[in-house]
Amino acid sequence: MRIRVQKFGGTSLSTPEARQHVLAHIQDARNEDCRLVVVVSAMGRQGEPYATDTLLGLIRQNGDTLPAREKDLLMCCGEWISAANLCSMLQAAGISSVVLTGGQAGIETNAAYGNAQIVSVQPKRIVEHLERSEVVIVAGFQGQTADHEFTTLGRGGSDTSATALGAALKAEVVDIFTDVNGILTADPRIVEDAKPLSRVSYIEICNMAHNGAKVIHPRAVEVAMQANVPIRVRSTFSKEEGTLVTNPESLYASEKKVEDRHVTGIAHFGLITQIQVPAVEGQYDLQLQVFKTMAQHSISVDFINVNPSGVVYTVFDHVADRALELLRGLGFKPTLLSGCAKVSVIGGGMNGVPGVMARIVESLTQQNIRILQSADSNTTIWILVHGEDMVGAVRALHNSFNLHK
Repeated sequence: MRIRVQKFGGTSLSTPEARQHVLAHIQDARNEDCRLVVVVSAMGRQGEPYATDTLLGLIRQNGDTLPAREKDLLMCCGEWISAANLCSMLQAAGISSVVLTGGQAGIETNAAYGNAQIVSVQPKRIVEHLERSEVVIVAGFQGQTADHEFTTLGRGGSDTSATALGAALKAEVVDIFTDVNGILTADPRIVEDAKPLSRVSYIEICNMAHNGAKVIHPRAVEVAMQANVPIRVRSTFSKEEGTLVTNPESLYASEKKVEDRHVTGIAHFGLITQIQVPAVEGQYDLQLQVFKTMAQHSISVDFINVNPSGVVYTVFDHVADRALELLRGLGFKPTLLSGCAKVSVIGGGMNGVPGVMARIVESLTQQNIRILQSADSNTTIWILVHGEDMVGAVRALHNSFNLHK
């Protein structure tokens, strides 16, 4: 069987008009003789009646005391409603379909309620329905433990459901439908001439997602990468092909060409605090004390620089006061700089190419933007700037690397 997985997010399902576009994409896939698995999120966003955040608002009226297990039961409901509604549409259009919960679809997880990890996927029941030419609608964002307890998969859960099922079914492609037409070289709300990318590698899109791009969750990409299942990021409201995400060897195989692209895109996120902790002479366990304490109090650290004179790292603004309190409790004298932003230059072709960092420094210097900290890997260079310089930095770097062309 030719199997395709389609995933539709909340905005794709929130209105009758949007759902007609969903129906059209399902019909298109069937016209291509594909057996189809459709993964759905809850309909709409916060404030709309069946959105997950709206359901959570019901229990917050009672002080948000619902235990984690019962909270996952509640959060599963939005996807069930969405799946049943889509099933009714397909049946009315003469398309035979069936609804499965995540657990019924074969997604087994651990018992980490609210952020469960997938243990295995056994899609036997899905295959049985596909062999009968039925469209299988799966409630995304959820699974079931070996003890048959409902769980949710955390952020990006529906994307992860889709790619995990695609991997288990050896699907020819997983289509992630959103409200934007693929992946762009930068956030179009900041860079007006951001350009759609027709193809990117798994590593490139993982780096973009980890560094602020919100089109697809990196966890979902990593699942697809392990199984080498291509992903297409597409718009629900367009027939265009969007962005193909695959391994570097397959990016241009059909066209027998290679694009000489050192930098793929610019990503960003703000509201982070830089923390500098100086060491005193003869103090050799500072790094251990700092990072062990952060870990013990569940404070995520990033952008880490370690040297004999001390450590520098970043945390989110909303936990900065707590981090400061803990560090002072250890006897350290940290300095904090809040309201910073992390800007990332991402590209699989940067490794071994001279002059990339020089161009970054030059373009930011020309805009009088101060670099507070930097770090790099084979595929990404990270720059920390003042929050008020974030927009200017993204625009300057996007222009400097000619990503608008």
